[in-house]
Amino acid sequence: MGSDDSSKLNFTRKRDRSPPLSDSNAPATPNPRDVGTLGENFVAEWLQQKGWEILQRQWHCRWGEIDIIALGTDEEGEINRGKENSRFPIPDSQILAFVEVKTRRRGNWDADGMLAVSVAKQAKLWQTAEIFLSDRPDLANNHCRFDVALVRYEPSRQNTQQMSSSTVANYQSALAGSYRLTLQEYIRSAFSH
Repeated sequence: MGSDDSSKLNFTRKRDRSPPLSDSNAPATPNPRDVGTLGENFVAEWLQQKGWEILQRQWHCRWGEIDIIALGTDEEGEINRGKENSRFPIPDSQILAFVEVKTRRRGNWDADGMLAVSVAKQAKLWQTAEIFLSDRPDLANNHCRFDVALVRYEPSRQNTQQMSSSTVANYQSALAGSYRLTLQEYIRSAFSH
């Protein structure tokens, strides 16, 4: 077999591996990165509706990426301190929230994304936050916490280009693209180091 023959063979193999043309009526398989970005956009709008200022989106360094970094105060002016549910007020203090967003479909394997925030993932987020604060020492005096937002998505028959902010604020659900997004749970102070 000559070199021309082997290049034709490789071209044929590559062409044969390509997926068959999809039926226009069949639902397209969503790109996980695109769906994740839709979930992050949804949570960022939800936080803004609650009065939070979004400082960074998808901030990354060599340790990892933080989906959303937001500055604000809780509605109640209190901070939930993890599983003990003890609350204490922080007068006139802003909170710097490092938010990890997990966007999942119904029937997922990892408890709507919560199992994906493993101890190793938490350590990476912690290191990434420390590097962010070293770049922004003006924010280091704020109370810092790590929040986790669990978003569910499902295909929708409607196709919209933008989310309705009133929908986000009032119902914790919105249409984005060809998906309905729902904020399943927003966990304040989900973990600490």
